[in-house]
Amino acid sequence: MEVDGSPDRFTEPRPMEYSGRNQKTPQAKCCSPTLKIFIGLLAFCYFTKSLTGAYTKSTITQIERRFEISSSTVGIINGSFEMGNLLVITVVSYFGAKFHRPKIIATGVLLMAIGTLLMALPHFIMGRYKYDTAAAHTNDADNITVSTICSSDTQNTVQQLVSGCLKGEAESSPTWVIVLFGNILRGIGEASIGPLGMSFIDDYARPENSAFYIGCLHTLGVIGPIFGYSLGSLCGSLYVDILNQDSVTITPQDSRWIGAWWLGYVVSGLLTLFAALPLWFLPRALPENPQSTKLDHPSNQHKHTLSITEMAKDFGASLKRLLTNGIYLLYLANSVFIFNAYTILVTYTPKYLEQQFGQSASNTNFLIGGISVPAVALGIFLSGWIMKRFKLSLLGSTKLMFFTSVISLVCTIPLFALSCENIDVAGVTVPYQGSIEVQNSSRHLLTSCNADCGCSDFQWDPVCGQNGVTYISPCHAGCNSTQGAGQNMIFHGCTCIPSWELTSGNSSAVLGQCSRESSCTKMLYIYLALQSLAFFVYCLGTTPFFVVSFRIVDPALKSLSIGIFLLVLRVFGGIPASIYFGALIDSTCLKWGQKKCGGSGACRIYDIETFRYIYLGLVSSLRAFSYVLLWMVITQIKRKVQNENQMSKNTELQTVCAM
Repeated sequence: MEVDGSPDRFTEPRPMEYSGRNQKTPQAKCCSPTLKIFIGLLAFCYFTKSLTGAYTKSTITQIERRFEISSSTVGIINGSFEMGNLLVITVVSYFGAKFHRPKIIATGVLLMAIGTLLMALPHFIMGRYKYDTAAAHTNDADNITVSTICSSDTQNTVQQLVSGCLKGEAESSPTWVIVLFGNILRGIGEASIGPLGMSFIDDYARPENSAFYIGCLHTLGVIGPIFGYSLGSLCGSLYVDILNQDSVTITPQDSRWIGAWWLGYVVSGLLTLFAALPLWFLPRALPENPQSTKLDHPSNQHKHTLSITEMAKDFGASLKRLLTNGIYLLYLANSVFIFNAYTILVTYTPKYLEQQFGQSASNTNFLIGGISVPAVALGIFLSGWIMKRFKLSLLGSTKLMFFTSVISLVCTIPLFALSCENIDVAGVTVPYQGSIEVQNSSRHLLTSCNADCGCSDFQWDPVCGQNGVTYISPCHAGCNSTQGAGQNMIFHGCTCIPSWELTSGNSSAVLGQCSRESSCTKMLYIYLALQSLAFFVYCLGTTPFFVVSFRIVDPALKSLSIGIFLLVLRVFGGIPASIYFGALIDSTCLKWGQKKCGGSGACRIYDIETFRYIYLGLVSSLRAFSYVLLWMVITQIKRKVQNENQMSKNTELQTVCAM
């Protein structure tokens, strides 16, 4: 019987066909030991790839500060994974399904391991991380950085003589490109895991078990981020130069703090390398599906090698059939909007929590990995169980997706009310005494109390005044004497501090920004609880999200449909979302840092109120529009089912009349 070539054809879960002999053999069981081994190994690959992906998200702010780049540039680095993926995803998903899929997957995982290890390389070729601070004076032959505070004996007190720039040291070169290239390799390697892995399981598992296996696969994959964010928390609490912890005068809450971001890439790279090796020893085909086994039998292998040209010709026809499937295209459009929102959430949630609630990168990653990610894992697991338990049809699967999506969106509405105010930073968020308003930080950083101190506009060495206001440096606070050393240093005689509220007395300041209000911590936990609930409800529709993508097309186009599906999501979702939202974040920056060799560096402080409305508003809008498209998909599927049922009844009626 020929397969219907109608471009709008979609399929329900199909019954497995067994010969009479095979029905009496163990092949009729749910799966053979070999399939179980494949699922286990593929799950470990999902674990390592999701661990590395989560760790990459957790290091976004660390990479931004280490290389002194903007959020939009970090967005390009993050999107480079999708760029590498789309380079090969279509070819791998179509041609790879016709060859030795386990070995192709193993090759991809090996590339991922190489790319991950490559991302840690810049740390070993760059010099030690140095930051300007009044609590430490550095004076060596190659790099002289002297930061002093305002006093009657010194004028033009900020002196930076960085001879390393003239010598072309690694720190002055764009070494972040190595991180970008490593992430591209990761994307190229990952292209084979999803399409080939899911199609391999769907080919050799019984139809009623396929969705459950895919759900378990993604559940195990979601466990990876728990370890990824935990690893990010651990590495974030360690100073970037691990052997120089004692000389550090800043805390993890400081915007200049950089954790040991490179260490996690070494760990995850080695794990990924270990995951690739066992896949090389799996067979090309499994005995569960006699038809597939026959096609993949060694006696017929020459047909595959001789038909590569025919495969290439058939690719165009297959692509045309796929892209003329109206339901598939509508589902693609819905998924693009969802993936834009997903990319923003996954990439910038750590940064949002850091800025909104004043948390360190280490604490933020720990909370995400301990609260939000387990909720996601549980939701995905129950999603696969629901699909198996209730044997949902294609229409039932899409309805489940719609209702879980809408409910999760409702759960996020209270998040708009959970926020903290910007800390008071003189000349940035609040004016010095005598200033009417703050419109441009570079014009209001200097005032009468510090005009003669020679302070640099780009200096960022914050101190907290006894009036509760943060000053971007002791120099800008007008301090003229110090007491103590290191993190315990206290600055006295700060002429700008009394000009705020005090009228007399010896005003002082301590290193570091002033702390946020105590209610910020409470709001953070409420925020994470509501967000985790929303994630859990939404993930109840995750398994249908993947299953529907290859149930609405002809079985022969299953692997290609997944490949095109992932390709489109990356081109119109994963890549642009991380870049344009990074640019939107940059637009909320109130105080930019400066590279030692000149040029704008990483942002030091953001307008968190604008940040909040951009972050939550854009994500909610993208999700809401996608649900409108999903409802249109449900309507089209329902209409298609009704038409096919009517045609079936007419055929039965004609048969009865003919008798």
